[in-house]
Amino acid sequence: MATFISVPLKKSSEVDLVKPLSKFVTASYPAGEEQSEYLRAVEELNKLRKSALGRPLDKHESSLEILLRYYDQLCSIEPKFPFSENQLCLTFTWKDAFDKGSLFGGSVKLSLASLGYEKTCVLFNCAALASQIATEQNIDNDECLKAAAKYYQLASGAFSHIKDTVLSALNREPTMDICPETVGTLSTIMLAQAQEVFFLKATSDRMKDAVIAKLANQAADYYGEAFKQCQYKDNLPKEVLPVLAAKHCILQANAELHQSILAKQKKRFGEEIARLQHAAELVKTVASRYDEYVSVKDLTDKINRALTAAKKDNDFIYHDRVPEVKDLEHIGKAALVKATAITPPLSQKYTDLFEKMVPMAVQQSMGIYGQRKADTVNRLVGTMREATNLCNGVLASLNLPAALEDLSGDSIPQSIAEKSRSIVGQGGLQNIEKLIKDLPELLTRNREILDESLKMLDDEETTDNELRSKFNQRWSRTSSGDLYKPLRAEGNNFRNILDKAVQADQVVRDRYTAQCDMIALLCKPENELNAAIPSANPTKTLQGSEVVNVLRSLLAQLDEVKKERETLEGEIKAVTFDMSTTFLKALAQDGAINEEQLSLPQLDQSYGSYNQKVSASLSKQEELLGQVQTAHQEFSSLKQSNNEANQREEILKKLASAHDSYVEICNNLREGTKFYNDLTEILVKFQTKCSDIVFARKTERDELLKELQQSIAREPSAPAFNVPAYQTTPAAPAPGPALGPTPAPRTVYSQQPQQVQQQPQQKPQPPSRPPPPSFTPQAAAANPTNPAPTGPPTNNPPPMAPPSQAQGPPYPTYQGYQGFYQMPMGYNPYAYGQYNMPYMPYQAAPGQGGYPGAPPAGQPYPGYPQQPPQQQPYYPQQ
Repeated sequence: MATFISVPLKKSSEVDLVKPLSKFVTASYPAGEEQSEYLRAVEELNKLRKSALGRPLDKHESSLEILLRYYDQLCSIEPKFPFSENQLCLTFTWKDAFDKGSLFGGSVKLSLASLGYEKTCVLFNCAALASQIATEQNIDNDECLKAAAKYYQLASGAFSHIKDTVLSALNREPTMDICPETVGTLSTIMLAQAQEVFFLKATSDRMKDAVIAKLANQAADYYGEAFKQCQYKDNLPKEVLPVLAAKHCILQANAELHQSILAKQKKRFGEEIARLQHAAELVKTVASRYDEYVSVKDLTDKINRALTAAKKDNDFIYHDRVPEVKDLEHIGKAALVKATAITPPLSQKYTDLFEKMVPMAVQQSMGIYGQRKADTVNRLVGTMREATNLCNGVLASLNLPAALEDLSGDSIPQSIAEKSRSIVGQGGLQNIEKLIKDLPELLTRNREILDESLKMLDDEETTDNELRSKFNQRWSRTSSGDLYKPLRAEGNNFRNILDKAVQADQVVRDRYTAQCDMIALLCKPENELNAAIPSANPTKTLQGSEVVNVLRSLLAQLDEVKKERETLEGEIKAVTFDMSTTFLKALAQDGAINEEQLSLPQLDQSYGSYNQKVSASLSKQEELLGQVQTAHQEFSSLKQSNNEANQREEILKKLASAHDSYVEICNNLREGTKFYNDLTEILVKFQTKCSDIVFARKTERDELLKELQQSIAREPSAPAFNVPAYQTTPAAPAPGPALGPTPAPRTVYSQQPQQVQQQPQQKPQPPSRPPPPSFTPQAAAANPTNPAPTGPPTNNPPPMAPPSQAQGPPYPTYQGYQGFYQMPMGYNPYAYGQYNMPYMPYQAAPGQGGYPGAPPAGQPYPGYPQQPPQQQPYYPQQ
């Protein structure tokens, strides 16, 4: 009875985990100890997969431990890497565990770029190997029985977990072995076998019959449920169904047997006999239908002995009425098994290889938080820079501080001289022209990378559409157009960024063109610069005046405000706060991260004080500029104005504005160069992402094409057609007893002086020629039925009679070998005309109808309906 069902393992194709995972680690983490640690972990993960799936596994707990460890590691890395068709694309191929394949088509397999699919198949193998280990246990040993029950419950839990998660993990139709119906049935079978193990343990421990009966009845119920689930489906091997039916009957018979003992103890002898009779019927059914799968001889003998004794005692002593089976009280059930819950980690020796790597949800939240932080910093710094530029513009329009330094009217103001030296020190016009020249090259490089990346997507999508139109519904993978939507949106975003950058570059060029002459003037030597500035009447009377001192004091305060902003800008950029701990805590508590709710309060706390400082700086600048403008009006009214003074002041204003423009243009060009270089790195990563997904799609395409070729090879080449009736319907058999199909007749020749006999000849394809056979001449038929033909005698010896047993088709013989005979003269149609011999009349073979053109003598004309003659079929019969 101890026949247990085990599940075969699924087979997987080799997958290289190192290359794609290492690319992601290198692109996502800066070079250093952390990156090196993750790269080593990737190598270990690849080795773990090869150990778990790349070799045959022994039916031992150590092999199951490797599978469970790999499954736990998959569960660990799933939230830490962006596994998807359009990001980190890894295609896993698995074969159907129950499909044996065919000669031309191979076995059924499925390839998916889904880590959930890999997890599902690995968990299936964990359950299958657990069932195999449990089946190998020695049921005569208590410890082995406990181990078998544990492994069966683990297998049941794993199959049940697959049933609940497979459709959401795959997002498409799975293979037959992991579809919800199949794994649901397997889970019930494993649970039934675990319950049966407890029944065997209770039986060996000689527990109470009431307990054993309940355990057996519960196991029979599990087997019956599994039988119903797969009775009308073809999702499991054909050997499983009869075993389930047999086990259901056997365990129900055991339940009835032990319940009959309980009835005997309660002196219910009629019930005892009824239950034993029912048990005997159940085991009889098993013996008659499922004897080749399960042996019930011992159980049958035990039940029959108990039934015979019970009947004898009842007939002679008790005379108790035997009730009907339907009137018997139902046997109770006791379920001692439960499917093991699948909650990683399942391995006892599990160590997370990527323990320090944060999950992708945290990484994404960190990315969004980083963007919010950058926006806050840029807003504060940008506000201060705009205020500084506004201040410089106002002072330049008032020709300050140059107007205060130019009271002599014939020398270069100190501020203008310092600005000239600053521009020359930064490289002058050559520096700007070099930066402007580099921008188109950087832009072109970025455009080429982006265009090449999108072209790869276009080419692959075109190929996919062509194959989809060719194979229609057979081309079942995700459409490239749908799959590439995120990548195309990202590419369009990059293209928009480049277009805006081109516009910004043009603005910088236009500004440089407008200020080019003044910047060139500032780059000249001091004597040439002094000569280019018009002279004016001296205004030495204003030196030491109160208004001049007030303006100088206000300008010094503005310079102090600018220095404070530079310090404040450095402090704002240096603010850091690690949000990963906060996000990890939220993920652990709630299973999700509300990034906005967590980030905004932290940003307000970190930058709230700086917002106040920036606002105070702006207010102070606005107040000082107002005072400067008031004082400058008074200063202008005191100055002696003439044409030369106005021209000189205008030139000085332009020179001051040109310096500010030079500084701003240089900063813009450096930022533009850095922007293009940074964008190049981003576009190279985008190109790598496109290349990886296109390569993965090509691999998937090749696998799918191979599967389609195999499926086409398995299909019939033509639809079924009707076979002619004369090829399928045998002729009427000859009279007499027929014990089987009549063998096809062969043609033999037997000539006596008065007789020639002929039978139809069988013409199968002869095999290779064996050695010449030996024949023993035998007499032919003795009584001729037709007169012998007249003619000269022939030199041909009489042919041999056929042997008593079939020797296969006749073979040609050669002169010199025993058994050689020339062709019978009666058979050669040319001999009669050549030697003036009369033609022999047609000789009908015994049991064969006459030639339709001339009916035999004494027979009616064949045109009238007649009873067809009894004859042997001409064609070979199977």
